[in-house]
Amino acid sequence: MKCPSCSNVENKVIDSRTNREGDITRRRRECLSCGDRFTTYERIEISPLLVIKKDGRREDFNPGKILEGVQKACQKRPVSLERMEALVSKVEKFFQDSGDKEISAVAVGEAIVKELYHLDSVAYVRFASVYRDFKDVNEFMAELNEILKNKKEG
Repeated sequence: MKCPSCSNVENKVIDSRTNREGDITRRRRECLSCGDRFTTYERIEISPLLVIKKDGRREDFNPGKILEGVQKACQKRPVSLERMEALVSKVEKFFQDSGDKEISAVAVGEAIVKELYHLDSVAYVRFASVYRDFKDVNEFMAELNEILKNKKEG
């Protein structure tokens, strides 16, 4: 690590702290040449996930795009932004942990639908109706009836 004051590469770590999630380490360092102190941040670099779209195109996994869709589904629902972001993080972590470098857009959508089902039933229906592209009212009603049946059982 190069000192920002004198460019010397010899320094010592004075203090290290990890953030709450455990993915970023903050280190206070002291240059052994000039004595200046500076802070560095270390983050684990994860290889990017690629999403294979329905038309075969590949694009980077974009948590922001997922959050936008979840926010639209949760509009005017009692779901906090924190819970929506947690849902997106859970979906992203699931795919990161899978070890796959490429995932289908269908798999991403199904993972979101699954998480929304447990988060808010109205948001789930909204998202599923767009994502699953119901062809007619009967398909939509079948999905609603399944939700109602599961609610009565659970």
